[in-house]
Amino acid sequence: MMQQPQEIMKGTTTIGIVFSEGVVLATEKRATMGYMIASKKAKKIYQITDSIGMTTAGGVGDAQQLARLMSVESNLYQIRRRTQISVGASATLLSNYLNQNRYFPYYVQLLVGGIDETGPSVYSVDAMGGATREDDFVATGSGSPMAFGVLEDRYKAGLSEKEAIELAVRALQSAMRRDAGSGEGFQLAVITKGKFEVVDDSTLEKVVKTLRT
Repeated sequence: MMQQPQEIMKGTTTIGIVFSEGVVLATEKRATMGYMIASKKAKKIYQITDSIGMTTAGGVGDAQQLARLMSVESNLYQIRRRTQISVGASATLLSNYLNQNRYFPYYVQLLVGGIDETGPSVYSVDAMGGATREDDFVATGSGSPMAFGVLEDRYKAGLSEKEAIELAVRALQSAMRRDAGSGEGFQLAVITKGKFEVVDDSTLEKVVKTLRT
């Protein structure tokens, strides 16, 4: 008898927000396989360079392979050209790779965000290789409709880093309340000039408590 293929771990909410001095990338930690919660500590934010990060929604294995690929290719770009890859070029590189594999696609939806000489920016990249620059904010994954509701309502130009972090947490909370594929806490990275910082859990807990008051 032919074996059924193993079900892919998926389900998530990922968010990218541009603020005055950089970009916030945020996700929650749940990964699902069908109706089962397969992981409560899934990693969904990857550092590509010192100033660029990537969030992943979709198949965990596909996402991990793409994160490794992007890290290697970005390092090679820097060695060959003696300059760091830009956010836009990084998104284009990822887009081209996905487009070349569209007949055997990676089951992913990705965000690429960071800061370069042109300033902060975030791009959404789909499984077929379509890449779109998002001027202010973007959400992907199964919980994105709920997250977009909060982002549309509360985003304003010129957000501070603190305001952007709080907005990302609010949007994730909304998704986690209504989307079965999202949950188990927050992951959040702040990318500014010369800094890629993963926000620790204790700091995020303080943000959550602040939003409750």
